[in-house]
Amino acid sequence: MQIVGLDIGGSKTHAVSSSDQADLVEVFAGSANLSSVGEAEAGRQLDAIFTQLAERGPIGAVCAGAAGVDTPEAEERLRQLIAARIPGATVQVVHDTELILAAAELTTGIALIAGTGSVAWGRDASGRVARAGGWGYLLGDEGSGYGIAREAVRHALRLADEGQPPDRLSRQLTAACNVQRAGQLIDHFYANPERCYWAGHAGLVFELAAIGDAAARRIIAAAAADLGSLVRAVYMEIGHPTPGLPVVLGGGVLVHQPQLQDAVRQALAGDCLTDLRPLDRDPAYGALFLAEQLSTASPTSTRSPVLVAAGRRPGSAT
Repeated sequence: MQIVGLDIGGSKTHAVSSSDQADLVEVFAGSANLSSVGEAEAGRQLDAIFTQLAERGPIGAVCAGAAGVDTPEAEERLRQLIAARIPGATVQVVHDTELILAAAELTTGIALIAGTGSVAWGRDASGRVARAGGWGYLLGDEGSGYGIAREAVRHALRLADEGQPPDRLSRQLTAACNVQRAGQLIDHFYANPERCYWAGHAGLVFELAAIGDAAARRIIAAAAADLGSLVRAVYMEIGHPTPGLPVVLGGGVLVHQPQLQDAVRQALAGDCLTDLRPLDRDPAYGALFLAEQLSTASPTSTRSPVLVAAGRRPGSAT
């Protein structure tokens, strides 16, 4: 009998399956996020996932984490879409923020995510939960990869508005965007609204900050302050004044950018929040951890599984 965890992102769906065997298997498909691709396409991608897993035997329980399941109606819609493909299985759907704590095999604490977007979510020992951020790129996402790149664009435009010569960040950003001058970034920004495109330009800000560029460092510091505010808001709801509450750092930007981790650590140092743990496992492992709670299978932490997937170590973060 298989137990399956699903991490349904905006660009891909990542599944991790455990079974009565000793091995774990992970498979990938395109996004099955209902809010991003619609029901028909989400169904096709879920079919691709479960077809790949079918040879391992029947599925007893599934936990799926996805962005956009902010209401009971959205949660039930995705749950039914999954359940229709695996009759008889127990299916749970949660917001993807819950996967971060679970991937660290924690039941209490705060998860801070900064990837393409940004959000914080937490749970205390009584089961009370709180969330801050997650408003999306039109209303928020400060401190995310998208937000950092957006601030770099604003910086370049401010210099141009003030009649100042472009600095190193402005010059390199315009070159990376294949435009000639900062003013052209306005049209380029609105002509290319894809969040992933701009989040990809955040790497330039980190590269310049690492070699001492003052403007880039200011942007990183501001991003860390914004992320710290998200954590602080959750902490005041579920943790204050409990000291030592763990904060798990997830999302591609936080996981892969030590500069931002250090800046967030500094931003939270005065709030009794010093136990910061960068996530070293894919969020899909958090979904698997939660799925195992739905079943009679042994918890993931009691095994030493071998991941059956070329080129990946067990639990490696993307």
